[in-house]
Amino acid sequence: MKVISCGIHGFSEAIGIDVDEFRVFWKLKSTDEHERQVAYRLFVSTTKPDVNNDDLVGDCYDSGRVESPDQRNIVCKPKDGFRSTTFHYWVVQVWNQDGEMTSSPVNEFYTSYPKSNRLLPPYSMNQTYMPHSSLIFRTWFENEDARWKAVWIGDGRDKPIYLRKSFSFDSQRGKPSRVVVFASGLGHFNLTVNGQPASPHVLDPGWTNYHQTVQFVGYDVTEAIRDGDNVVGAHVGNGFYAGDQGDRFFWPMYEDNTYVRYGNELCFFAEIHVHYDDGTHTCIISDPTWRVRKSATTLANVYASENYDATLYPVGWDTPAFDQTIIDAEWSPAKPLTGPRGKLRYQSQPPVVLHNTFVPVSQMTVAPGVVVFDLGQNSSIVPRIEVSGMAGQSYRVKYSETLGQDGRVLMPDPLFKQFETHVYSRIILSGKTNTEVWSPDFSFTSARYIQIEGASLPEKISHQNGDGIHLPIIYSVTARHTSSAAAILGSVTTDKEDVNALINACYWTFSSNLFSYHTDCPQMEKFGWLEVTSLLFPATQYVRDMEGLYTKILDDIMEAQESSGLVPTMAPLMRYMCGPMHDTITWGGAVCLLPAMIKQYYGSTAVFAKCYPACVRYMEYMHTRERRGGLIEHGLGDWGRDIAYGNHQANIETAIYYQCLRNVTMMAGELGRVDDQKRFADWAERIYAVYNDHLLVTDDSSYSYAYYTSLDNPGERDRTMVAQAMALQFGLVPPNLRKDVETAFVAAAEESGHVMLAGEIGLKYLWNTLADPGVDRPDIVLDMARQEEHPSYMRFLRRGETSLLEFWQDACRSKCHDMLGTIYEWFYAYALGVQPLEDAYRTWQLRPCFKGEFDFVEGSVESPYGLISVMFDRRETKQDGGTAVVQVRVPTSTTCRLVLPGPSSTVEVQRLPAEDVQKHTGPIVHLLQGSYALKIKP
Repeated sequence: MKVISCGIHGFSEAIGIDVDEFRVFWKLKSTDEHERQVAYRLFVSTTKPDVNNDDLVGDCYDSGRVESPDQRNIVCKPKDGFRSTTFHYWVVQVWNQDGEMTSSPVNEFYTSYPKSNRLLPPYSMNQTYMPHSSLIFRTWFENEDARWKAVWIGDGRDKPIYLRKSFSFDSQRGKPSRVVVFASGLGHFNLTVNGQPASPHVLDPGWTNYHQTVQFVGYDVTEAIRDGDNVVGAHVGNGFYAGDQGDRFFWPMYEDNTYVRYGNELCFFAEIHVHYDDGTHTCIISDPTWRVRKSATTLANVYASENYDATLYPVGWDTPAFDQTIIDAEWSPAKPLTGPRGKLRYQSQPPVVLHNTFVPVSQMTVAPGVVVFDLGQNSSIVPRIEVSGMAGQSYRVKYSETLGQDGRVLMPDPLFKQFETHVYSRIILSGKTNTEVWSPDFSFTSARYIQIEGASLPEKISHQNGDGIHLPIIYSVTARHTSSAAAILGSVTTDKEDVNALINACYWTFSSNLFSYHTDCPQMEKFGWLEVTSLLFPATQYVRDMEGLYTKILDDIMEAQESSGLVPTMAPLMRYMCGPMHDTITWGGAVCLLPAMIKQYYGSTAVFAKCYPACVRYMEYMHTRERRGGLIEHGLGDWGRDIAYGNHQANIETAIYYQCLRNVTMMAGELGRVDDQKRFADWAERIYAVYNDHLLVTDDSSYSYAYYTSLDNPGERDRTMVAQAMALQFGLVPPNLRKDVETAFVAAAEESGHVMLAGEIGLKYLWNTLADPGVDRPDIVLDMARQEEHPSYMRFLRRGETSLLEFWQDACRSKCHDMLGTIYEWFYAYALGVQPLEDAYRTWQLRPCFKGEFDFVEGSVESPYGLISVMFDRRETKQDGGTAVVQVRVPTSTTCRLVLPGPSSTVEVQRLPAEDVQKHTGPIVHLLQGSYALKIKP
């Protein structure tokens, strides 16, 4: 048995940990199917331990030997907390059933100021100009080791800036052993050390409600430090913190102009922590000794509009060799600023980084000086343009998900033409080099097409503009996919090409909406609408490791919660919406739904303690909105049905309310709140009864079964797929009537002609119901997906789309909306057949898709305990009574519950490497850890 990896729940990186308690996890690997963990020991030390030494001491924390098989959700809570600005090292020791012990590799994290977390903002202008105010915070300033020391700085303006600090180290101590930078710049910033990026991050820090929280980022820059002079540089842009519309489109200013800036001065904050081999530690802070000047980026609008004037760029500005005379002449001492109101918190979620590089699959000159490039895939991107030209010449860059008949970029929705006309970047050339490269620093968008205006391809060099002047020449256009750095966990492919194309479109759409929050679309609004978080959690966790991101999103939600207890529909709350656009439980309920999903898919309850009070307040608010004794009917219903028509409010919103109550009941139990547990359990039972009193129909002689109706048309009874699916999926159907309701669901699906009569909320539960053993109709799923007319996924693909659209429309305003992508969950849970049964896949189910049309399905999921891989193949054996060859990998510490097609099904099991074949008869066979070759005869 070996410990193959370790981590900290809710933290992607570990340079700046600012809490005094966290939870850890580890993965094991064993070749023995019966070997298991029976005990563990976790210890943390401030000196790097030798794991080969049996006498290990944790001077910070030592759990001692704990008799437990648990590998996740392990509490680490030192009695006196963690030391500030200190490297900590942690090791896990694991014992198996035979008493044999193995140790993990040494894991490392670096702390910031855990004891000051969430207490006060950093040192600011108030203390610079009014030193007497330090008397008010006397205890704060006396706690030197536990407090932030740096100053928010800038130039006092709201346009992008460069900041630099040159420094050298004590020559007597030699080169530092480790150098760590804590920094934040609002809205976004890029950090360099001696002219090189400090990390691959982009769009640091994450978007938050800056009045309450400002994230800082930790960088280990040891490798970039040189002997002698060094320079740290920061390039700061607007982001959402001080949104700058300029003469472009800026969504928060659209329509009712409700956007209010968080701040009006771009600001930067940094502490450079220098550690030496002799154990000493110094700190260089941001203060007025830093120098500042205007950026060559003169407009930074996060809606893909930047202006860049290369003639203003100070070449080499962030390197030690930069000319001091230029600094003296053009750079001013930085001004201390008040800075944002929010408290500093470590950027715990995965950073945003650049992934795949797209090279155009085609290019076309659509008019003199107008060239359009097709990247072949719609996704969230940051372009890179390489052009040559004379000093002062300029070109414009536009982006689009759609082309018009004239070949130019197009916004098909006339209400949003400004995305076509007023979203662009303008670049002025310096003429100083043969080619000049531009890429935006502070914006991104979703696009398949890039249109460059005012420039020409090399073979069109004779083209001139209207004044007879030669245009700049385009030498290269590429784009990088921008998304969360969260680890990619899964893949699945089938023998049906149209299905594979749909899986691919779902993947790119999902990945394109994951940043420091889960956005609704990267091109249009860029807002953190909350319904996609809980709605798509089961699907998204097959794509990426979402624990860190959703943990951060819960912080955003709690900060957006209103004094009444209401959780609004988006977080961070960028602009105030009205009515059901502001108050809808299918959106706000994420506060109660996400913690339970984090437990289910990642095996962690770390968020429960902080989320529980917010969940209780939200439920108490929803209690005031009950109607008819307990129904909730005031929200958006099944949003997206017939574009945006609200329906099934009582069915959907009351079912979500019921689930929220059940989740709060579970959290109360986990937290030991016995009285609350009973209170919310009784509350949930009351809603269960009210739901069935009003929506369950058992006396309709037209049908031989019971069914659920909506209340959309008072006095009328309908029998929709959505009504049946909501009741079935949320456990609201009385057990003795479940078969009736499943029959009603299938009947409604057949009567629809296998058409997706559902909006974005109900759609997920259609797929879940169609996969349930009592229904089990993969044929309906694929028929729905393949409809000739909308609603239809395959209609999108047949029209050449490579991602999912916002609504079931051909000419849709947004073509990178993931809210309709809930079918992605079906491809993993049903077609591949992999589903968790216990938290974090400790026990998981494999139900091969015998009933579907697939003869080959292959995929994998990196579960919290290790890699699950499945290959289902009956291409050569289908004629043999439908026999299938299945290969499966069961991770160490997990058990696979293999579900055979029927009680008389047989399976030949061979554990690999080759062992004797064992034969079992269905319906259930349990597989222990290891790799297997199976032959299943249905």
